Amino acid sequence: MGRPMTLNLLKAGHSVTVWNRTTSRASELVAAGAKLAKTPREAAAASDILFTIVSDPPALEEILWGHEGKEDGALGGLRSGSVYVDSSTISPVMARRISAACSERNVRFLDAPVTGGDWGAREGNLVFMIGGDAETLRSVEPVLGVMGKKWFHLGPNGAGQTIKLAMNGILALQVGAMAEALALVKKAGLVEEQLIEVMQSSMARSGLLDLKAPLMVKGEYKPSFPLRLMHKDLGLALELANQLGVALPATAAARETYNYVKGASKEDLDYSAVMKFWKR
Repeated sequence: MGRPMTLNLLKAGHSVTVWNRTTSRASELVAAGAKLAKTPREAAAASDILFTIVSDPPALEEILWGHEGKEDGALGGLRSGSVYVDSSTISPVMARRISAACSERNVRFLDAPVTGGDWGAREGNLVFMIGGDAETLRSVEPVLGVMGKKWFHLGPNGAGQTIKLAMNGILALQVGAMAEALALVKKAGLVEEQLIEVMQSSMARSGLLDLKAPLMVKGEYKPSFPLRLMHKDLGLALELANQLGVALPATAAARETYNYVKGASKEDLDYSAVMKFWKR
C-alpha cells in the first residue's frame, strides 16, 4: 500500500523521504525520485508530514519507539509543529497512546486507516477514516487528495480506527456469507454464477459482490487485502468489543473460520480465500 501511495505523491511533485524495513522494497521509489532514509527517525526528521502504513501494531510500535539503545524510532525525529498521520490498522487504544506521545513533542497526530486495497492505492482512490483534530486534518487535505478520493472526519483520535475495525468486520462477514451461499448453490447442482447474477439485480447487490464473487468462483485469491491482515483486524475488533462490553458472536465465529484458513494456507492469499473453508 505504501509504495503506490508514495508514487502518487512523487508524481504530484512532492519531495518524499522514505524508509522500509526491507530496503530493497524502496528501490522503485528511489528510482522515481524519493530519498532513502537509513532509519525511521531520519525519515521523520526530514518530513513536515510523516505518514506510516504497516501491517500490525507490533510493527508500528517498533518503528515509532525504535530498538532499545539505538534511538532510531520515528517519534524521536519528529520536529515540533509537524504532523504525523498513521494509515495502519491498529487499536483505538494504541492510536490514543500515539497521540499522547506526539503531544509531548508538540506534534499533531491523525489516525487515518484506509480502505480501497492495492488498486485504490495505485489509482489514488483510497478512502481515509480520520480520527483527530479538524484543523490538523484541513492542513493535510491537499496531500490526502493526492492519495485518496474521499476522507471522513469521524471524531477524536481513535475514531478512525474504531470505524475501520467495524467496517472490516462487516466485510469479513459478507465474504463468509457469500462463500457459504456459493457452496450451497454448487452442492445443489446449480451454476454459482446464477446466484451472482440474481444478487446483482437485487437488494443484495454490493461493491464487494461485484469485485470478489467472480474471483471466488474461479478460485483466484491474489491478495488485494491479505487474509492474514483481515484475521488480525478481526482480533482487534474483538479486543475492542471486550473493552466496551459489546458481544460480537458473528465476528468471533468469522475469526475462527479465518483462523482455520490462515493456518492451512502455505502462501499469502486474499481474505476472500475463506472460500477454501467450504471447499475442503
